[in-house]
Amino acid sequence: MLHDYKPSAEKKSQKSKALQWFAVGLGIPLAVLALVSTLNTTTPATPPPQEPILTAAEGTAFDVGAAGDRVFADVPLVLADAINPPPYQTLTLTIRRGDTLDKLFRKHDLDLGDLSQISKLDDARKRFRQLMPGDAFTVTHDQGDLVSMHTNLSLTSALNIERTESGFTAEVIERPIEKRKRMKYGVIETSLFESAAAAGLSDRVIMNIAGIFAWDVDFVLDIRMGDNYYVQYEEIWQNGEFVNDGEIIAAEFNNNGRKYQAIRFIDDNDRSDYFTPDGHSVRKAFIRAPVDFTRISSNFNPRRKHPVLNTIRAHRGVDYAAPRGTPIKAAGDGKVIFRGVKNGYGNAIILQHGGNITTLYAHMSRFAGVRVGSRVRQGQTIGYVGSTGLATANHLHYEYRLNGVHRNPRTVSLPQADPIDDRYRQQFLSSVEPILQELEHFKNTQLATIAYSTK
Repeated sequence: MLHDYKPSAEKKSQKSKALQWFAVGLGIPLAVLALVSTLNTTTPATPPPQEPILTAAEGTAFDVGAAGDRVFADVPLVLADAINPPPYQTLTLTIRRGDTLDKLFRKHDLDLGDLSQISKLDDARKRFRQLMPGDAFTVTHDQGDLVSMHTNLSLTSALNIERTESGFTAEVIERPIEKRKRMKYGVIETSLFESAAAAGLSDRVIMNIAGIFAWDVDFVLDIRMGDNYYVQYEEIWQNGEFVNDGEIIAAEFNNNGRKYQAIRFIDDNDRSDYFTPDGHSVRKAFIRAPVDFTRISSNFNPRRKHPVLNTIRAHRGVDYAAPRGTPIKAAGDGKVIFRGVKNGYGNAIILQHGGNITTLYAHMSRFAGVRVGSRVRQGQTIGYVGSTGLATANHLHYEYRLNGVHRNPRTVSLPQADPIDDRYRQQFLSSVEPILQELEHFKNTQLATIAYSTK
């Protein structure tokens, strides 16, 4: 029997396909290698993306592999940034009633030995003796060890404490401020306070306006609809941020057809006061009303019927109704010659002024720390409104006596305060003109704006 030893067609086909796939499989890598070789001759190879740099923890060894790779020992790996020392911690210690720095240091686990060292420094010791509720200390520390301490002493100064190699140092540093001028205009429809608030003035500026013109204008009884005012004042800025309103530079108040102007002057002793453009003081030796009152409950009246005794009994002063606890101010510079309970006056104070003038303040709820023999300044708080003695409600009973004779405090002619000192007169007059020019320009601008808006 004869056998055909030639491979079958099917086997030939399978072998042929295998050879074809082998050729293709070998050809693709060769083609890729050729392409890469071509690219390498024209453009540099792009470096592989950088991996985060890993650093072994301190004391870890590594080997160099056959291919030059670093092979780390079997220890944890950390990012390089993580081995940098941790930043210092900062906290704020705020003094509250009953607090001490010792107490706050203990509370926050701060080193009491550091506090002891700091307390021996002159500037720091002085500051620590004057702690008040609300005072704040910014403390930087390293796990309880003090690095620095900072606290504000005033708007313009601060205390800075730093750790050095030899211990601690304390230094008073300046906090620069910027003063910016502002101008405002207001028209009164109901009251000074409402019109000033509508004009964008703060309570501080409003009260300063009232205080400057208090000797000439009664802001409760003399105000008329249509009265107007202009004011130039300072704004306090620090580090580009608004802090507070400052002092008034110049002001004008037009009341019932009368014009009052006041310009600030600061002398060589940093004492400031307000004067008219010709150098006369806007102050009088006495203020008309020594309390911020809500109304006059009883006027000066020699024939008044007493509300408690129900008999005709002269009322030799003025009663100013005000809430209990309202501060009572000295009407002028003087000396305390009586302080205590005085018959129907209740708690009372009598001040002796120059020119044989005395003033009496009665029905106080309490006194304000002045004693017999104390010298007081005009505007200084001497007590607080109450209803002690023969009084039916909270009010201040105020009397003004000249040579022992009672005068009506609201109408008596008050002595003028001293004009500007002769040594400053020429300096003041030279400063007045540019201030008045600024005020006048602002007034004209406002009037023109009002006239245009009413067309």
